Amino acid sequence: MAKKLAGKMKLQIPAGQANPSPPVGPALGQRGINIMEFCKAFNAKTQEMEQGAPCPTEIVYYQDKSFTMNIKTPPASYYLKKAAGMKPVGKRNRPRGAEAPGRETIATVSAKQVREIAEAKMQDLNANTVEDAMKIIVGSAKSMGIEVK
Repeated sequence: MAKKLAGKMKLQIPAGQANPSPPVGPALGQRGINIMEFCKAFNAKTQEMEQGAPCPTEIVYYQDKSFTMNIKTPPASYYLKKAAGMKPVGKRNRPRGAEAPGRETIATVSAKQVREIAEAKMQDLNANTVEDAMKIIVGSAKSMGIEVK
């Protein structure tokens, strides 16, 4: 007999750094999911990834308090900022994009770097070829004020 679905939720958690403190703990606890079990499973699955990389995670939880998780690759903006060598700024000490994209260029990346990002993100993008995926990444770069050369 199939498990009864109780719900779905999405969280963005740094790779290898899931812990019971906010925002992970309260989000899982109010849905009756075992927080420590989730943290151990998430950290085990993301140990191969770069530590601290933001991982969009979709969690499907069932009425018997069990769960499954689908961990996706970090956002394209994370890879673009890293490739451009952008330094952290602002309140949260994170790199930021341009305040006026299209009129302001804050960094540049090469076509080779865009190809590497597209290949890394291929499984999560809605593209059939690497060239189509590259177009998506170039669009993200333009919207952040990053020029592709």
